Amino acid sequence: MSTLANELKRYLAIRRSLGFQLRTTARVLKRFVTFADSQSAAYVTTDLFLRWRQGFGQASSNTWAARFGMVSQFAQWLNGIDARHEVPPRSMFHWRYRRTRPHIYSDEEILQILDGATRLQSINGIRALTFSTLFGLIAITGLRISEAVALDDGDVDLVNGVVTVRHGKSGKSRIVPVSRSATDRLTDYAAERNRLLGRTPVSFFVSDAGTRPTDCMVRYNFAVVCQQIGLRTAQRYNRHGRGPRIHDLRHTFAAHTLLNWYRTGMDPEREMVKLSTYLGHTDPAHTYWYLEAIPELLELASSRVTGPARQEVSR
Repeated sequence: MSTLANELKRYLAIRRSLGFQLRTTARVLKRFVTFADSQSAAYVTTDLFLRWRQGFGQASSNTWAARFGMVSQFAQWLNGIDARHEVPPRSMFHWRYRRTRPHIYSDEEILQILDGATRLQSINGIRALTFSTLFGLIAITGLRISEAVALDDGDVDLVNGVVTVRHGKSGKSRIVPVSRSATDRLTDYAAERNRLLGRTPVSFFVSDAGTRPTDCMVRYNFAVVCQQIGLRTAQRYNRHGRGPRIHDLRHTFAAHTLLNWYRTGMDPEREMVKLSTYLGHTDPAHTYWYLEAIPELLELASSRVTGPARQEVSR
């Protein structure tokens, strides 16, 4: 194993011990280190990063801004150990990460996704069973993909209708209540899963092989379903294509919750802390972002602020 590979292993272990999961970061940095090895590069340099980027393939500026941040942070850590490692300067690049405006799914689109997932083919039928249930759970709870796949069987309380997220972002844990109908669906899934496997697995959601699904596996199956129902353009060579993302199910859950508050006359400022806690946001500002990201919410928020003032002027 190369020196860079050893350092990457140590870097990831240290950050994970602090509560970071780093699934995507690990995948990107391993590709970067593999490229460095192919170039016989012992140290990180700006030129090495540029050559890696050139051979990586096309991606959006958002994606490259994120990748640059991953490599830059790793390089900073390496530089603290050995000054011969160079931290690529951000001033050389024009990438700036901007949050993508989420696609807010309609109820009909969500139903199409869940129905499409039930038709995913596999040898034993677990694929369709797992992903239709997993997509549904994310849609009704706003769980992150990583949180959903990290659930162990014991984390899902089918008696009291409670899901315990033990591996949330930055290592945070929380309890997420689910409705009776959702609990019934999860109960049916667990029973059929156990019947097909012939045992109770450690992880709640399982792949055809009875193992825990990966983030990549979840995203791929979601992309396949979206292509089949027309939300994404059909692709060759198992490519995901572009279009609404599975993470947008989380955004949709948050947006619909906020919209319901405004439409029913509830006080969003008072309720926002509850939603932030439910979603696992470390800062309520991350939840308030939805007001700017979704035009209807911004309009409702503006009306709520300016409404009394307009009434006063009319008097």
